[in-house]
Formats: sequence, structure tokens, C-alpha cells
Amino acid sequence: MSSRSIRWAILLLAVFGASAAQADGVRVRIGAIPILGAAPLFVAEREGWLGAGGLQPSIALFDSGPNAVQAAASGTVDVYVAGITPVAIGRGRGVDLRVVAATAIGENVLVAGPALAKLLADGTAPAAAFRRFREATGRPAKIATQPLGSIPHTNLSYWLREVQKVDPADVHIVTLGIEAAQQAILAGGVDAATVREPGLTIIRERNPEIRLIASGNDLFPGQPGTVVAVRGAFLDQNPAAVRSLVAAIARAVDLIAREPERALPAVEGALGKGIVSATTLRTALASPATRYVADPRAIAEATRAMLAFQATLGLTETAPSTEGLFDTRFFEAAQAEASAR
Repeated sequence: MSSRSIRWAILLLAVFGASAAQADGVRVRIGAIPILGAAPLFVAEREGWLGAGGLQPSIALFDSGPNAVQAAASGTVDVYVAGITPVAIGRGRGVDLRVVAATAIGENVLVAGPALAKLLADGTAPAAAFRRFREATGRPAKIATQPLGSIPHTNLSYWLREVQKVDPADVHIVTLGIEAAQQAILAGGVDAATVREPGLTIIRERNPEIRLIASGNDLFPGQPGTVVAVRGAFLDQNPAAVRSLVAAIARAVDLIAREPERALPAVEGALGKGIVSATTLRTALASPATRYVADPRAIAEATRAMLAFQATLGLTETAPSTEGLFDTRFFEAAQAEASAR
């Protein structure tokens, strides 16, 4: 066992030992989206680190961040594992969610179907390619993404408008759930789509003519991604449980980076479901489209920039405040204790 593994084991023992009386038997309802960016949650559950902290988790999957926020607003989930911007928008509408950890950044990428990809193959600027597509087909290019307010929708809008200066008449945005968008690009129902792993790997394996045309950082610089957010009422009532949760998530992020093969069964169990092979998920885990980061402070600046842009889309009159959005004390405590060992 590496020294880093030993430090994490000691940390978790200390955290769990101190909090067992308070966290023991705490039922926690977790709402997550089925993407590789949520892998730390699935790894922490399979490794038994959530249960070791006295948590009794149940996980429900949602097809977008906004839908998961609605579940939190109704009180049907206690913990949210999805994109950060729906959390911030929800807070502006009275949904008390607090980000206690990150899990991944730079997840959303843009792929193009064969017809559109050919127009981009010679280095043609995207704005010109989209214009030529409309001139050739008599219709705008259809791009699938998640609902307004989601990170994929925001990233796509930023890239089209601010980066590539694409004429709005040349594109038509279609909002779909995560799996539906993946199916649509594979079936040719749309001409491009924002996807995340393992969707990116699945798509490229099934149809090599579908090409990656914009990476996560291309779509939005420093693109913030999946986070762990907790309902304020649950956090206030169960601080020891939240501390255990954050320690387990941080340990899972560390494990994925060091021992992806050990993490693979958890990913396969949560996302493969007998349909996606271990080989495909192994490739997806190594993809540069997902960077695992547990520190919520690492995404604060990019989150503010993204929220400011969302205000220009008319989602809110002004950019939602990030005051109170991040509750970093749980991660900071875990980090300090790990470093001291």
C-alpha cells in the first residue's frame, strides 16, 4: 500500500471513528446523473467507504442536472451529484443546496456527425462550416444538448456565440436527456451533440465517422463540471455524515487517478449495466475528456464566469451569487488531516 493510501486510510478511520455515533444509520438519498464524472460516488459506494462512515445510501439516476435539482427542491433527494450551474440557479430560486466537493471538470465535449464533420475536416472555421451545412441542406444543423440551465447547454451556447461567432440561423439546438442525445447522434437524428464520458467513447467506437470537434476547455475555459451538493437541512442536521461523505469522495478521486483498474468494477456496475463493455469503460476512464478533482475551490472562479454568461442567456436577470454556494470546510478538514499524517 502506498504512503498516500495509508494516509487516506488513517484519515477515514479518524473521521469515521469520531463521527460514527452521529453518522451511524444515517440514510442519505443521492440523486446523480449517469456520467463518468460521477464515478467517485459509485467508487466510494462499491468500496464500502460510504457505509464505513455510517451512511446508508440509496442512489437514483436522473437524465439532467436541472431535473436532479427539482428532486432536491421537492425533498426527495438529500445529495446531488451533477453539474454545478443548476445548483447555483436553484439557489437563486430558493433551493438550499451547498457544494461540498467537486468530482470532475472539463467533461462536456462536442461531436459532429459525418456530414458536418466533413465540412470541418479541412480546417474550415465552425461558423463557415455551419453556414455551408445550411446552404447545402436547406436547414440549420441540429445540435443535441441538455436542457436550458444545464452545463452542457451553457457550454454549447458559449462556444457558438462567444468563441466561434456562429450565426444563430445556422443552428437549431435540440434539448434532450443525456442518453437520448447520445442515441440521437448515433441514429443520425441530429448533426452534432454535446456528450460526456462514457458517451464519447461509446459513440466513437460505434461510428468512427462521428468526430470530436471541441474539447471541454474549447467549449468553456476551465469548464466546471460535476459536484457533490447537499441540501442545507440535511447538512445542518448531519454534519458528521457530510464529513464522512466528502472524505469518501476525496478518497475515491484519489483511487481513480492511481488505480483505475480497481475503480473499473464500480463504474461498470453503475454505468455499464451489462450493455457497455469493461473495455469501453476502461478507455473512457483514461479519456482526457474527464479530469477528476475533489477540491471545490478549484472550480470557484470558472463557476462565477459561467454563471455570468448564463445571465446573458436570460436564465436570470443577474448572475446568481456564489455567496454560500460553496461550503469548503468539509474538504479542507479532510485535506488538512490527510496532509498531517
